[in-house]
Amino acid sequence: MKETIVLYPVPGFHHMVSLVELGKLILQHHPHFSITILVPTMPLDTSTTTSSYINHISKTNLPITFFSLPSIPPHQETQDAVAMILEYMRLNASFVVDALQTMCLSSSILALITSSVYIYDGLDNLHIPTYYYFSSCASTLAILLHLPTLHNQTTISFKDLNDTLLHVPGIPPIKASYMPRPLLDRDGPVYRYFFNYASCMSKSKGVIVNTFDILEPQAINAIASGACISNGGTPPIYSIGPLITDAKDQSGNSTSEALAWLDAQPSRSVVFLCFGSKGTFSEAQHEKIAHGLERSNQRFLWVVKSPKGSTSDQPQLEILLPEGFLERTKGRGLVVKCWAPQNAILRHESVGGFVTHCGWNSLLEAVSYGVPIVSWPLYAEQHLNAVVLVEEMKLAIPIDTSTSMVSCKEGEEEGLVSAEEVEKKVRQLMEFEEGKVLRQRSLEMRAMAMAAWTGGGSSFTAFTTLVASWKQG
Repeated sequence: MKETIVLYPVPGFHHMVSLVELGKLILQHHPHFSITILVPTMPLDTSTTTSSYINHISKTNLPITFFSLPSIPPHQETQDAVAMILEYMRLNASFVVDALQTMCLSSSILALITSSVYIYDGLDNLHIPTYYYFSSCASTLAILLHLPTLHNQTTISFKDLNDTLLHVPGIPPIKASYMPRPLLDRDGPVYRYFFNYASCMSKSKGVIVNTFDILEPQAINAIASGACISNGGTPPIYSIGPLITDAKDQSGNSTSEALAWLDAQPSRSVVFLCFGSKGTFSEAQHEKIAHGLERSNQRFLWVVKSPKGSTSDQPQLEILLPEGFLERTKGRGLVVKCWAPQNAILRHESVGGFVTHCGWNSLLEAVSYGVPIVSWPLYAEQHLNAVVLVEEMKLAIPIDTSTSMVSCKEGEEEGLVSAEEVEKKVRQLMEFEEGKVLRQRSLEMRAMAMAAWTGGGSSFTAFTTLVASWKQG
Protein backbone atom coordinates (compact mmCIF):
# COMPACT_ATOMS: atom_id res chain seq x y z
CA MET A 1 0.00 0.00 0.00
CA LYS A 2 1.05 3.59 -0.62
CA GLU A 3 2.91 5.21 2.26
CA THR A 4 0.88 8.28 3.16
CA ILE A 5 1.33 11.29 5.41
CA VAL A 6 -1.97 12.90 6.46
CA LEU A 7 -2.07 16.62 7.25
CA TYR A 8 -4.97 18.23 9.14
CA PRO A 9 -4.91 22.05 9.58
CA VAL A 10 -7.26 24.22 11.57
CA PRO A 11 -9.63 26.29 9.39
CA GLY A 12 -8.13 29.32 7.69
CA PHE A 13 -6.28 30.05 4.49
CA HIS A 14 -2.88 30.70 6.04
CA HIS A 15 -3.05 27.50 8.10
CA MET A 16 -3.79 25.56 4.93
CA VAL A 17 -0.91 27.19 3.05
CA SER A 18 1.54 26.45 5.85
CA LEU A 19 0.71 22.73 5.88
CA VAL A 20 0.76 22.53 2.08
CA GLU A 21 4.30 23.91 2.21
CA LEU A 22 5.15 21.20 4.74
CA GLY A 23 3.68 18.64 2.37
CA LYS A 24 5.82 19.98 -0.48
CA LEU A 25 8.90 19.76 1.71
CA ILE A 26 8.16 16.13 2.55
CA LEU A 27 7.69 15.25 -1.13
CA GLN A 28 10.84 17.12 -2.15
CA HIS A 29 12.93 14.82 0.02
CA HIS A 30 10.74 11.70 -0.14
CA PRO A 31 8.89 11.68 -3.48
CA HIS A 32 7.68 8.11 -2.95
CA PHE A 33 5.34 9.30 -0.19
CA SER A 34 1.86 10.60 -0.90
CA ILE A 35 0.23 13.46 0.98
CA THR A 36 -3.44 13.68 1.93
CA ILE A 37 -4.74 16.93 3.40
CA LEU A 38 -8.00 16.88 5.36
CA VAL A 39 -9.86 20.10 4.56
CA PRO A 40 -12.01 21.58 7.34
CA THR A 41 -14.90 23.81 6.33
CA MET A 42 -16.25 26.36 8.77
CA PRO A 43 -20.03 26.84 8.98
CA LEU A 44 -21.28 29.77 6.92
CA ASP A 45 -17.84 30.21 5.32
CA THR A 46 -18.44 31.80 1.91
CA SER A 47 -14.84 32.74 1.12
CA THR A 48 -13.35 31.27 -2.05
CA THR A 49 -9.72 31.98 -1.15
CA THR A 50 -8.96 28.53 0.25
CA SER A 51 -10.88 26.65 -2.46
CA SER A 52 -9.11 28.61 -5.21
CA TYR A 53 -5.75 27.80 -3.64
CA ILE A 54 -6.64 24.11 -3.37
CA ASN A 55 -7.66 24.07 -7.03
CA HIS A 56 -4.32 25.64 -7.93
CA ILE A 57 -2.30 23.08 -5.97
CA SER A 58 -4.43 20.22 -7.35
CA LYS A 59 -3.41 21.17 -10.89
CA THR A 60 0.25 20.57 -10.13
CA ASN A 61 1.88 17.19 -10.59
CA LEU A 62 2.47 16.76 -6.89
CA PRO A 63 0.94 13.68 -5.22
CA ILE A 64 -1.16 15.82 -2.88
CA THR A 65 -4.81 14.85 -2.38
CA PHE A 66 -7.39 17.02 -0.66
CA PHE A 67 -10.15 15.31 1.34
CA SER A 68 -13.00 17.64 2.33
CA LEU A 69 -14.56 16.95 5.71
CA PRO A 70 -18.32 17.38 6.25
CA SER A 71 -19.52 20.85 7.13
CA ILE A 72 -21.05 21.12 10.58
CA PRO A 73 -24.02 23.43 11.26
CA PRO A 74 -23.35 26.30 13.66
CA HIS A 75 -23.41 24.83 17.17
CA GLN A 76 -23.46 27.88 19.40
CA GLU A 77 -23.81 31.61 19.27
CA THR A 78 -20.50 33.33 19.94
CA GLN A 79 -18.91 36.60 18.97
CA ASP A 80 -15.43 35.17 19.50
CA ALA A 81 -13.94 33.89 16.26
CA VAL A 82 -11.29 31.79 18.00
CA ALA A 83 -13.90 30.15 20.23
CA MET A 84 -16.01 29.30 17.19
CA ILE A 85 -13.03 27.69 15.42
CA LEU A 86 -12.08 25.66 18.48
CA GLU A 87 -15.64 24.43 18.99
CA TYR A 88 -15.80 23.45 15.35
CA MET A 89 -12.55 21.49 15.66
CA ARG A 90 -13.91 19.68 18.71
CA LEU A 91 -17.12 18.70 16.93
CA ASN A 92 -15.21 17.71 13.82
CA ALA A 93 -12.93 15.22 15.59
CA SER A 94 -15.20 12.23 14.90
CA PHE A 95 -15.24 12.99 11.18
CA VAL A 96 -11.45 13.05 11.16
CA VAL A 97 -11.33 9.62 12.79
CA ASP A 98 -13.86 8.28 10.26
CA ALA A 99 -11.80 9.66 7.37
CA LEU A 100 -8.63 8.07 8.72
CA GLN A 101 -10.37 4.71 9.16
CA THR A 102 -11.46 4.81 5.52
CA MET A 103 -8.00 5.78 4.32
CA CYS A 104 -6.40 2.94 6.27
CA LEU A 105 -8.19 0.47 3.97
CA SER A 106 -6.13 1.56 0.98
CA SER A 107 -3.08 3.36 2.39
CA SER A 108 -0.38 2.81 4.95
CA ILE A 109 -0.60 5.98 7.06
CA LEU A 110 2.86 6.65 8.46
CA ALA A 111 1.88 9.77 10.41
CA LEU A 112 -0.85 12.29 11.06
CA ILE A 113 0.37 15.88 11.39
CA THR A 114 -2.25 18.22 12.80
CA SER A 115 -2.80 21.60 14.39
CA SER A 116 -5.78 20.34 16.43
CA VAL A 117 -5.45 18.94 19.95
CA TYR A 118 -8.96 17.48 19.97
CA ILE A 119 -8.31 14.25 18.08
CA TYR A 120 -5.63 12.49 20.10
CA ASP A 121 -8.04 10.54 22.30
CA GLY A 122 -9.97 9.20 19.31
CA LEU A 123 -6.95 7.73 17.57
CA ASP A 124 -5.96 5.07 20.10
CA ASN A 125 -7.45 2.18 18.10
CA LEU A 126 -5.94 3.32 14.80
CA HIS A 127 -2.33 3.26 16.03
CA ILE A 128 -1.36 6.20 13.82
CA PRO A 129 1.62 8.21 15.12
CA THR A 130 0.33 11.74 15.60
CA TYR A 131 2.45 14.89 15.56
CA TYR A 132 1.45 18.46 16.38
CA TYR A 133 2.33 21.15 13.85
CA PHE A 134 2.93 24.59 15.34
CA SER A 135 3.04 27.22 12.60
CA SER A 136 4.04 30.12 14.84
CA CYS A 137 7.33 30.76 16.63
CA ALA A 138 8.94 28.71 19.37
CA SER A 139 8.58 31.68 21.73
CA THR A 140 4.78 31.49 21.50
CA LEU A 141 4.95 27.74 22.01
CA ALA A 142 7.04 28.31 25.15
CA ILE A 143 4.32 30.61 26.54
CA LEU A 144 1.54 28.12 25.83
CA LEU A 145 3.45 25.30 27.48
CA HIS A 146 4.24 27.50 30.48
CA LEU A 147 0.70 28.88 30.84
CA PRO A 148 -0.40 26.57 33.71
CA THR A 149 2.62 27.74 35.71
CA LEU A 150 1.83 31.42 35.04
CA HIS A 151 -1.82 30.78 35.86
CA ASN A 152 -0.95 29.40 39.29
CA GLN A 153 1.21 32.41 40.13
CA THR A 154 -1.73 34.83 40.22
CA THR A 155 -5.53 35.03 40.41
CA ILE A 156 -5.65 38.07 38.11
CA SER A 157 -6.17 37.99 34.34
CA PHE A 158 -3.23 39.13 32.26
CA LYS A 159 -5.36 41.95 30.83
CA ASP A 160 -5.59 43.43 34.33
CA LEU A 161 -1.87 43.04 35.06
CA ASN A 162 -1.10 45.67 32.37
CA ASP A 163 2.68 46.25 32.20
CA THR A 164 3.62 43.64 34.82
CA LEU A 165 6.50 41.62 33.43
CA LEU A 166 5.95 37.89 32.98
CA HIS A 167 8.88 35.51 33.01
CA VAL A 168 8.80 32.49 30.71
CA PRO A 169 11.81 30.21 30.19
CA GLY A 170 13.54 30.92 26.90
CA ILE A 171 12.10 34.34 26.03
CA PRO A 172 12.71 37.92 27.19
CA PRO A 173 10.42 39.21 29.97
CA ILE A 174 7.12 40.24 28.38
CA LYS A 175 4.42 42.65 29.51
CA ALA A 176 1.24 40.86 30.58
CA SER A 177 -0.77 43.00 28.17
CA TYR A 178 1.37 41.71 25.29
CA MET A 179 0.30 38.11 25.81
CA PRO A 180 -1.54 36.49 22.87
CA ARG A 181 -5.14 37.74 22.86
CA PRO A 182 -6.87 34.44 23.77
CA LEU A 183 -4.81 34.32 26.98
CA LEU A 184 -5.62 37.79 28.27
CA ASP A 185 -8.86 36.94 30.09
CA ARG A 186 -8.69 33.83 32.29
CA ASP A 187 -12.51 33.78 32.33
CA GLY A 188 -12.74 34.15 28.56
CA PRO A 189 -14.27 31.57 26.17
CA VAL A 190 -10.98 30.09 24.91
CA TYR A 191 -8.59 30.46 27.83
CA ARG A 192 -9.30 26.96 29.17
CA TYR A 193 -8.44 25.42 25.81
CA PHE A 194 -4.98 26.96 25.87
CA PHE A 195 -4.60 26.21 29.57
CA ASN A 196 -4.87 22.50 28.69
CA TYR A 197 -2.49 22.89 25.77
CA ALA A 198 0.54 21.45 27.53
CA SER A 199 -1.21 18.27 28.64
CA CYS A 200 -2.68 17.74 25.17
CA MET A 201 0.69 18.34 23.57
CA SER A 202 2.29 15.64 25.69
CA LYS A 203 0.07 13.05 23.97
CA SER A 204 1.73 13.67 20.60
CA LYS A 205 4.75 11.84 19.25
CA GLY A 206 6.44 15.17 18.68
CA VAL A 207 5.95 18.86 17.94
CA ILE A 208 6.98 20.28 14.56
CA VAL A 209 7.79 24.00 14.75
CA ASN A 210 8.26 26.40 11.85
CA THR A 211 11.49 27.98 13.06
CA PHE A 212 15.19 27.15 13.11
CA ASP A 213 17.68 26.74 15.92
CA ILE A 214 19.85 29.81 15.32
CA LEU A 215 16.82 32.11 15.09
CA GLU A 216 15.32 31.16 18.47
CA PRO A 217 17.97 29.24 20.39
CA GLN A 218 16.81 30.22 23.87
CA ALA A 219 13.16 29.28 23.37
CA ILE A 220 13.95 26.04 21.55
CA ASN A 221 16.41 24.94 24.24
CA ALA A 222 13.99 25.82 27.02
CA ILE A 223 11.19 23.79 25.44
CA ALA A 224 13.40 20.83 24.58
CA SER A 225 14.87 20.69 28.10
CA GLY A 226 11.41 20.57 29.70
CA ALA A 227 11.84 23.94 31.44
CA CYS A 228 8.48 25.25 30.16
CA ILE A 229 6.32 22.46 31.57
CA SER A 230 6.16 22.16 35.35
CA ASN A 231 4.94 18.56 35.31
CA GLY A 232 4.59 16.01 32.58
CA GLY A 233 6.95 15.21 29.75
CA THR A 234 7.80 17.35 26.76
CA PRO A 235 7.61 15.45 23.46
CA PRO A 236 10.48 15.75 20.96
CA ILE A 237 10.71 19.17 19.27
CA TYR A 238 11.49 19.27 15.54
CA SER A 239 12.50 22.75 14.33
CA ILE A 240 12.35 22.42 10.54
CA GLY A 241 11.95 26.02 9.36
CA PRO A 242 11.95 28.34 7.71
CA LEU A 243 8.93 27.13 5.72
CA ILE A 244 7.62 30.02 3.65
CA THR A 245 5.04 30.41 0.91
CA ASP A 246 6.17 29.47 -2.56
CA ALA A 247 6.24 32.68 -4.60
CA LYS A 248 4.92 30.73 -7.63
CA ASP A 249 1.68 30.07 -5.73
CA GLN A 250 0.98 33.78 -5.33
CA SER A 251 -1.11 35.51 -7.95
CA GLY A 252 -3.27 38.57 -8.24
CA ASN A 253 -4.03 41.64 -10.31
CA SER A 254 -1.37 43.66 -8.54
CA THR A 255 1.44 41.19 -9.20
CA SER A 256 2.76 42.57 -12.49
CA GLU A 257 2.22 46.21 -11.46
CA ALA A 258 4.15 45.97 -8.18
CA LEU A 259 7.00 43.85 -9.52
CA ALA A 260 7.34 45.88 -12.71
CA TRP A 261 7.56 49.06 -10.63
CA LEU A 262 10.23 47.49 -8.41
CA ASP A 263 12.23 46.49 -11.49
CA ALA A 264 12.73 50.19 -12.20
CA GLN A 265 13.99 51.09 -8.70
CA PRO A 266 17.61 51.10 -7.45
CA SER A 267 18.93 48.22 -5.37
CA ARG A 268 17.77 48.12 -1.72
CA SER A 269 16.09 51.52 -2.06
CA VAL A 270 12.41 50.69 -1.41
CA VAL A 271 10.66 50.28 1.94
CA PHE A 272 7.72 47.88 1.70
CA LEU A 273 4.70 48.36 3.97
CA CYS A 274 2.23 45.49 4.37
CA PHE A 275 0.16 44.53 7.42
CA GLY A 276 -1.30 41.09 6.72
CA SER A 277 -4.73 39.87 5.71
CA LYS A 278 -6.46 41.20 8.86
CA GLY A 279 -4.42 44.32 9.47
CA THR A 280 -6.63 47.37 8.93
CA PHE A 281 -6.26 50.96 10.02
CA SER A 282 -8.60 53.89 10.50
CA GLU A 283 -8.78 56.69 7.96
CA ALA A 284 -6.86 58.90 10.40
CA GLN A 285 -4.02 56.38 10.68
CA HIS A 286 -3.78 56.01 6.91
CA GLU A 287 -3.37 59.77 6.68
CA LYS A 288 -0.56 59.79 9.23
CA ILE A 289 1.26 56.94 7.48
CA ALA A 290 1.00 58.83 4.19
CA HIS A 291 2.39 62.03 5.70
CA GLY A 292 5.23 60.10 7.33
CA LEU A 293 6.18 58.38 4.09
CA GLU A 294 6.05 61.63 2.15
CA ARG A 295 8.27 63.45 4.67
CA SER A 296 10.77 60.58 4.77
CA ASN A 297 11.70 61.15 1.11
CA GLN A 298 12.18 57.38 0.77
CA ARG A 299 10.95 55.18 -2.04
CA PHE A 300 8.05 53.06 -0.86
CA LEU A 301 5.61 50.33 -1.88
CA TRP A 302 2.52 50.41 0.34
CA VAL A 303 -0.35 47.91 0.38
CA VAL A 304 -3.54 49.73 1.46
CA LYS A 305 -6.78 48.04 2.49
CA SER A 306 -10.19 49.56 3.08
CA PRO A 307 -10.31 51.28 6.48
CA LYS A 308 -11.93 49.55 9.41
CA GLY A 309 -15.70 49.86 9.36
CA SER A 310 -15.82 50.22 5.58
CA THR A 311 -18.33 48.16 3.61
CA SER A 312 -16.25 48.38 0.44
CA ASP A 313 -13.74 45.72 -0.55
CA GLN A 314 -11.68 48.25 -2.50
CA PRO A 315 -10.14 51.28 -0.74
CA GLN A 316 -10.94 54.65 -2.28
CA LEU A 317 -7.44 56.08 -2.33
CA GLU A 318 -8.48 59.56 -3.40
CA ILE A 319 -10.58 59.82 -0.23
CA LEU A 320 -8.47 57.73 2.14
CA LEU A 321 -5.12 59.43 1.48
CA PRO A 322 -4.22 63.13 1.84
CA GLU A 323 -5.14 65.36 -1.08
CA GLY A 324 -2.40 65.35 -3.70
CA PHE A 325 -0.38 62.59 -1.97
CA LEU A 326 -0.38 60.19 -4.91
CA GLU A 327 0.66 62.93 -7.32
CA ARG A 328 3.38 64.34 -5.08
CA THR A 329 4.93 60.91 -4.48
CA LYS A 330 4.49 59.64 -8.03
CA GLY A 331 7.69 58.02 -9.22
CA ARG A 332 9.21 57.32 -5.80
CA GLY A 333 6.16 55.63 -4.32
CA LEU A 334 3.52 53.10 -5.35
CA VAL A 335 0.28 52.39 -3.49
CA VAL A 336 -1.30 49.01 -4.24
CA LYS A 337 -4.88 48.25 -3.30
CA CYS A 338 -5.73 45.33 -0.99
CA TRP A 339 -3.05 42.77 -1.82
CA ALA A 340 0.42 42.29 -3.26
CA PRO A 341 2.65 39.20 -3.68
CA GLN A 342 4.57 39.68 -0.45
CA ASN A 343 7.01 36.81 -0.93
CA ALA A 344 8.02 37.90 -4.41
CA ILE A 345 8.33 41.52 -3.27
CA LEU A 346 10.53 40.74 -0.26
CA ARG A 347 12.92 38.71 -2.39
CA HIS A 348 13.19 41.53 -4.97
CA GLU A 349 16.57 43.23 -5.27
CA SER A 350 15.04 46.72 -4.94
CA VAL A 351 13.49 46.14 -1.50
CA GLY A 352 15.64 47.39 1.37
CA GLY A 353 13.21 47.42 4.31
CA PHE A 354 9.90 46.03 5.53
CA VAL A 355 7.30 47.67 7.80
CA THR A 356 5.21 44.75 9.05
CA HIS A 357 2.56 43.69 11.56
CA CYS A 358 4.92 40.91 12.71
CA GLY A 359 2.86 37.91 11.70
CA TRP A 360 5.19 34.93 11.97
CA ASN A 361 4.99 33.93 8.29
CA SER A 362 5.83 37.50 7.27
CA LEU A 363 8.81 37.56 9.61
CA LEU A 364 10.13 34.26 8.28
CA GLU A 365 9.91 35.57 4.72
CA ALA A 366 11.83 38.72 5.67
CA VAL A 367 14.46 36.66 7.50
CA SER A 368 14.80 34.26 4.55
CA TYR A 369 15.51 37.14 2.17
CA GLY A 370 17.66 39.22 4.51
CA VAL A 371 15.29 42.21 4.69
CA PRO A 372 15.54 44.42 7.84
CA ILE A 373 12.29 45.24 9.61
CA VAL A 374 10.31 48.00 11.30
CA SER A 375 7.97 46.17 13.68
CA TRP A 376 4.39 47.44 14.00
CA PRO A 377 2.40 44.68 15.81
CA LEU A 378 -1.38 44.90 15.67
CA TYR A 379 -3.12 41.82 17.10
CA ALA A 380 -2.91 38.15 18.16
CA GLU A 381 0.62 37.09 19.18
CA GLN A 382 2.29 39.85 17.16
CA HIS A 383 3.37 41.89 20.18
CA LEU A 384 5.23 38.86 21.49
CA ASN A 385 6.80 38.31 18.06
CA ALA A 386 7.90 41.93 18.00
CA VAL A 387 9.48 41.74 21.47
CA VAL A 388 11.52 38.68 20.50
CA LEU A 389 12.36 40.15 17.10
CA VAL A 390 13.71 43.39 18.58
CA GLU A 391 15.21 42.32 21.90
CA GLU A 392 16.54 38.83 21.20
CA MET A 393 16.94 38.43 17.45
CA LYS A 394 18.09 42.05 16.92
CA LEU A 395 16.40 42.12 13.50
CA ALA A 396 14.01 45.07 13.83
CA ILE A 397 13.44 48.67 14.84
CA PRO A 398 10.17 49.04 16.81
CA ILE A 399 7.40 51.51 16.05
CA ASP A 400 6.41 53.28 19.27
CA THR A 401 2.72 52.48 19.74
CA SER A 402 2.83 53.48 23.44
CA THR A 403 -0.55 51.96 24.42
CA SER A 404 -1.94 48.56 25.41
CA MET A 405 -3.46 46.04 23.03
CA VAL A 406 -6.09 44.90 25.53
CA SER A 407 -8.91 47.21 24.39
CA CYS A 408 -8.25 46.68 20.70
CA LYS A 409 -10.21 44.32 18.48
CA GLU A 410 -8.39 41.91 16.20
CA GLY A 411 -7.34 43.57 12.96
CA GLU A 412 -7.54 47.12 14.38
CA GLU A 413 -4.69 49.38 15.39
CA GLU A 414 -4.35 50.09 19.09
CA GLY A 415 -3.90 53.86 18.78
CA LEU A 416 -2.73 56.45 16.32
CA VAL A 417 0.96 56.36 15.51
CA SER A 418 2.14 59.82 14.53
CA ALA A 419 3.44 60.82 11.12
CA GLU A 420 6.66 61.87 12.85
CA GLU A 421 7.13 58.36 14.25
CA VAL A 422 6.56 56.77 10.84
CA GLU A 423 9.03 59.16 9.21
CA LYS A 424 11.59 58.64 11.96
CA LYS A 425 11.57 54.85 11.85
CA VAL A 426 11.54 54.63 8.05
CA ARG A 427 14.53 56.96 7.85
CA GLN A 428 16.35 55.07 10.62
CA LEU A 429 15.89 51.88 8.65
CA MET A 430 16.79 53.22 5.22
CA GLU A 431 19.28 56.05 5.90
CA PHE A 432 20.99 55.92 9.27
CA GLU A 433 23.74 53.81 10.78
CA GLU A 434 21.24 51.85 12.87
CA GLY A 435 19.61 50.64 9.66
CA LYS A 436 22.96 49.67 8.15
CA VAL A 437 23.82 47.56 11.20
CA LEU A 438 20.38 45.97 11.06
CA ARG A 439 20.77 45.21 7.35
CA GLN A 440 24.07 43.47 7.96
CA ARG A 441 22.55 41.46 10.79
CA SER A 442 19.62 40.50 8.52
CA LEU A 443 21.96 39.31 5.78
CA GLU A 444 23.85 37.20 8.29
CA MET A 445 20.59 35.63 9.49
CA ARG A 446 19.59 34.93 5.90
CA ALA A 447 22.81 32.97 5.47
CA MET A 448 22.07 31.08 8.69
CA ALA A 449 18.55 30.27 7.47
CA MET A 450 20.00 28.82 4.29
CA ALA A 451 22.62 26.89 6.26
CA ALA A 452 19.90 25.33 8.41
CA TRP A 453 18.72 23.39 5.37
CA THR A 454 22.08 22.34 3.98
CA GLY A 455 23.40 18.86 4.68
CA GLY A 456 24.15 18.67 8.39
CA GLY A 457 22.23 21.89 9.14
CA SER A 458 19.91 22.00 12.13
CA SER A 459 16.60 21.98 10.23
CA PHE A 460 17.79 19.33 7.76
CA THR A 461 18.90 17.14 10.66
CA ALA A 462 15.64 17.64 12.55
CA PHE A 463 13.61 16.81 9.43
CA THR A 464 15.67 13.66 8.80
CA THR A 465 15.12 12.55 12.38
CA LEU A 466 11.40 13.29 12.08
CA VAL A 467 10.98 11.13 8.95
CA ALA A 468 12.98 8.34 10.58
CA SER A 469 10.51 8.38 13.50
CA TRP A 470 7.62 7.81 11.05
CA LYS A 471 9.28 4.75 9.62
CA GLN A 472 9.89 3.38 13.10
CA GLY A 473 6.19 3.73 13.90
